Amino acid sequence: MNIQNLLKIAVKALNNNKMRCFLTMLGVIIGVGAVIAMLAIGQGSKNSIKAQISEMGSNMIMIMPGSMNRGGVRQSGADMQTLKPSDYEALVTQASGISHITPTVNSSGQWVYGNNNYPSSAQGVNTQFLDIRQRRVASGEMFTEADVKNAAKVCVLGKTLVDNLFPDGTDPLGKVVRFGKIPLTVVGVLEEKGYNTMGQDQDDLALVPYTTVMKRMLASDWLQGIQASAIDEEQTPQVIEEITEILRQQHKLRDGEEDNFTIRSMQELAEMISSTSSMMTVLLAAVAGISLLVGGIGIMNIMIVSVTERTREIGLRMSIGATGRDIMMQFLIEAVIISVTGGLIGILLGALATWCISFFAHWPVEISGTSVVLSFAVCTFIGVLFGFYPAAKASNLDPIEAIRYE
Repeated sequence: MNIQNLLKIAVKALNNNKMRCFLTMLGVIIGVGAVIAMLAIGQGSKNSIKAQISEMGSNMIMIMPGSMNRGGVRQSGADMQTLKPSDYEALVTQASGISHITPTVNSSGQWVYGNNNYPSSAQGVNTQFLDIRQRRVASGEMFTEADVKNAAKVCVLGKTLVDNLFPDGTDPLGKVVRFGKIPLTVVGVLEEKGYNTMGQDQDDLALVPYTTVMKRMLASDWLQGIQASAIDEEQTPQVIEEITEILRQQHKLRDGEEDNFTIRSMQELAEMISSTSSMMTVLLAAVAGISLLVGGIGIMNIMIVSVTERTREIGLRMSIGATGRDIMMQFLIEAVIISVTGGLIGILLGALATWCISFFAHWPVEISGTSVVLSFAVCTFIGVLFGFYPAAKASNLDPIEAIRYE
């Protein structure tokens, strides 16, 4: 018996039990749909995070005070005062692989203009901060190197601060706002960037000359950090080694002594987040894949029931010349049709679920062709795998006993 005739017989048999056939497919449909949706969420989140990091500057290097032992007590980096303006100056003059660099100091407090106020922070930086973080000024201008040198009372505000301090739409340029008791003239407004993938408002910031924050707000002579960008992303590891050597010399650390500073690059952060995201994606897909396994068990269960119900039919087919191989192929084709049809419907369901997640939840999602092909291949394999035992059972029936079966 040729494949075409077996296919017609299988389709007719399934058509006689439409509801049972659909319920059998349901496990495969849900499984494939869930796998595609979960992989789309995972891949979308991964790509979104990569894009966010790329916007921040994939060649960015962050230098922070490091933890160390002092008097037998482990001090955290936040308690250390190991970075000085002289370290920044040494890196400017000695580090050849750095394209831009800025000290960073922050002070938290209340921003006030007239009757409006908003809790935020003053981020002390120099003029190269915009190049490092790939930000632009939408109106006005960035403060100058002269402002940094003179610790001028000027600031550049993010959109969130502007909206809260000037809710009536007043142009903030030239206005004097207060940070605590310090009056600052607004010289520029940053372009709006919105929230990042981690839910952080990238417009909730105000840039102030770092000298102003150190002298007028914190009254300190140490830096909370240094941010830099490598000339080339591929050279970032070499630049980190160069920075480490310069800072060890600055801090007079002997061989064997641990660093009293910490250096992190966006490459490390990107790799860590990518690894974590990939692991979560695999976990989500594995959990969703359990539905496919359950669907396969459902196919095997129904096919066994079908073999039992059609024992007399099988005996009659064998008595008029059908071989055991023909009977096996017939039931195997039925199992594969159920699985493949369920897989196709599941792909459509997964695409619809992904669109709904993107439209209603506003999550970053991305359906990859690999996930679709993989899901379809797996559901086809499941149809063959779980349909083989019932098909083999049917092919091994004794024709005489099968005809006598009631």
